[in-house]
Amino acid sequence: MGKKTKKILLSSVCLAIVLMFTLVTNAQAADNKTEYVPAVYQTFCALIPPIIAIVLALITKEVYSSLFIGIIAGGILYSGGSFEKTVVHIFNDGIISVLSDSYNVGIIIFLVLLGTLVALMNKAGGSKAFGEWAGTHIKTKAGAQLATIILGALIFIDDYFNCLTVGSVMLPVTEKHKISRAKFAYLIDSTAAPVCIIAPISSWAAAVSGFVEGEDGLSLFVKAIPYNYYAILTIIMMVTMVLLKVEFGPMAKHEKNAEAGDLFTSGQNSYDSIENPDDTETKGKVIDLIIPIISLVICCVIGMIYTGGFFEGADFVTAFSQSDASVGLVLGSFFGLVITIILYVLRKVLSFTKCMDCLVTGFKAMVPAILILTLAWSLKSVTDSLGAKEFVAGTMAYVPNYLMRFLPSIVFLVGCFLAFATGTSWGTFGILIPIVVNIFSGTNYELMIMSVSACMAGAVCGDHCSPISDTTIMSSAGARCNHLNHVSTQIPYAFLAAEVSFISYVVAGLILNPWISLPIAIALMILTVFAIKSLKRDNNTQM
Repeated sequence: MGKKTKKILLSSVCLAIVLMFTLVTNAQAADNKTEYVPAVYQTFCALIPPIIAIVLALITKEVYSSLFIGIIAGGILYSGGSFEKTVVHIFNDGIISVLSDSYNVGIIIFLVLLGTLVALMNKAGGSKAFGEWAGTHIKTKAGAQLATIILGALIFIDDYFNCLTVGSVMLPVTEKHKISRAKFAYLIDSTAAPVCIIAPISSWAAAVSGFVEGEDGLSLFVKAIPYNYYAILTIIMMVTMVLLKVEFGPMAKHEKNAEAGDLFTSGQNSYDSIENPDDTETKGKVIDLIIPIISLVICCVIGMIYTGGFFEGADFVTAFSQSDASVGLVLGSFFGLVITIILYVLRKVLSFTKCMDCLVTGFKAMVPAILILTLAWSLKSVTDSLGAKEFVAGTMAYVPNYLMRFLPSIVFLVGCFLAFATGTSWGTFGILIPIVVNIFSGTNYELMIMSVSACMAGAVCGDHCSPISDTTIMSSAGARCNHLNHVSTQIPYAFLAAEVSFISYVVAGLILNPWISLPIAIALMILTVFAIKSLKRDNNTQM
């Protein structure tokens, strides 16, 4: 039996099981003529569509069809087996709905503008010139990885912006030092959400603050930073592994192949339309990359605080906390693009006609990311219509009182699972944080802070692992990496950080002091990396 036949058979079995279960459940459900509620609403079945999509993607290594099959499964569960209602729900309530959402459209426009900017910098020779300059200053592979991490940590405003900016700036440097695209994508992803979630001035801090009712959201966010173990330990693990030159799991294979000249391992580069070395201008200099990037950063910051009312009297922090990241990033990237075109035309690096040609090139380069994002958003919409959020929230309400000290570790696991299944960390914040605040408000403030932080940490962890997460998709796009290569190589690293984080939350719940439990967590993470290095060395010696 061929691979394609196996994939088709596996997909058919998944859909058949969903259809049979739906028909049986629907037959038992009461008929509600006033407002339609699916028979499986607010049950575990609401999580079946994302589970199917994720499992299929990991088994078949094909993300587009896997996501669409998950959407179909959600449509069948929602409709109770009705063909007409299934089709209408998939397209009208799913794909068309998410593409009509102004926030989602803003993100797509931002992607296109960023893709165009990257295409312009490549066409003008700015990326090549920066790569040559960095080659004389960054001498080692570890240095290139550390430079990527530092740049990612500096761009803490927004994770989308982080992924694509770091990717476009550091791509030539990582290529020169034979860093695999999978490792590059991991470095980008691990300095996107994990950095944003511990940065008080970021779109993520604004989102979390908005979910905290009855408390000072920003103050609580700042106090929760020392308890955000997954974010902190991911950064510690990443730096330690770079310095100790430790790789394990599928990533080790990718890095070994990169040393031999194969940066992709699978041989697939979905973003090769943005890179055409033979069509690069030779007039480009380092400033042709630096000025566009600086302009982009400044314009995006101005765009975000503009949407938050900064120019109408709000202070900087308040403007950030109530900004609209989608609109702000579109405005910023547009003006950054205009400045870049004017710069190149005035310097006679590119003609205006060639600059316009890059619009098409940039759009084509971002088509894979846009398609995956659209399908992921549609899957999330279908999952929401089945009551996945309400199911998880209801489950959390049954945690017994004697487990309160262990609640942060439980919340962390629930956050991981929910974000992994739904592909959204912000949605996970919105579900879990209000529940945690209600449980601890007026009783144990320290446990409330710790549990809120565990919500954020778990959400970032699940988002980090999920192939349907928009941040994971953006990281693949920024690194020009095959998406499933990125997911499969990153999951073992994310699991390791998650395991140490879980143990750290158990310890923190017993100690209730962040400045004692945090050093313990960091030491445990570093010792774990040392242990992995020692085990790999022993295995190599025996071989």
